[in-house]
Amino acid sequence: MNKQDWQKKGTGHRQRLRDKFLAMGLEAFSDSEVLELLLTMGTPRKDCKDTAREALDHFGSLPAVLEASPNELQTIHGIGPNNVFALHFLHGVSRRYLKNRLKDKQYLRSSMEVAEYLSHSMRDLNIEVLQAVFLDTGHGIIDTEILAEGTLSSNTIYPRELVKTALSHHAAAVIIAHNHPSGAMAPSDADLEVTRSLFLACHFVGIKLLDHFIVGKGDLPFSFADNGIMAAIHDQCSDLL
Repeated sequence: MNKQDWQKKGTGHRQRLRDKFLAMGLEAFSDSEVLELLLTMGTPRKDCKDTAREALDHFGSLPAVLEASPNELQTIHGIGPNNVFALHFLHGVSRRYLKNRLKDKQYLRSSMEVAEYLSHSMRDLNIEVLQAVFLDTGHGIIDTEILAEGTLSSNTIYPRELVKTALSHHAAAVIIAHNHPSGAMAPSDADLEVTRSLFLACHFVGIKLLDHFIVGKGDLPFSFADNGIMAAIHDQCSDLL
């Protein structure tokens, strides 16, 4: 097959993938096909099928590919700066979409969407961050905001900052989340201490701390509330309430 015939074949294959998506949606795609089509956005005249398969074999999953650093991605033969831009731009758009779709939704009916957003936005970070989700009196979601970065402990997270930001949003309740770059999901002693401090600080100004999520390498974060920890903290602090 000469070069011209090869290019025609590649163009036809990419168009078939696009037509397949428009007709059947993403559910009809394998991870390899998803990644292949994303890579072609960075190099539209190049056959990216083998590159997509190599990337999936190397990183282990589609989320791991999307969360890889530019340097890591470019160790794969066929992935250059334009492909990296396309992958990371899509990842950024996904994060913004997941965040924006939360606003004005009722948390108790959308808790899974909150967990998905937190997992998507935090699990690939190389440093620890503390993020808060602010809720109104009906537990409608007002906004989300990152409050601290770096090693998180009672010495680096100041309760007044959480309270100040919650009050500025006129929040009646708060959910906090932080990530473990190591991938571990279990809360540490420092995590428990921070949660107690933030729980008391919020309580004294009439704000409820409903949950604390830990984002690791799992599909969904670890919930303090679902695992009985928030109830235990309430009981431990009952003499101070």
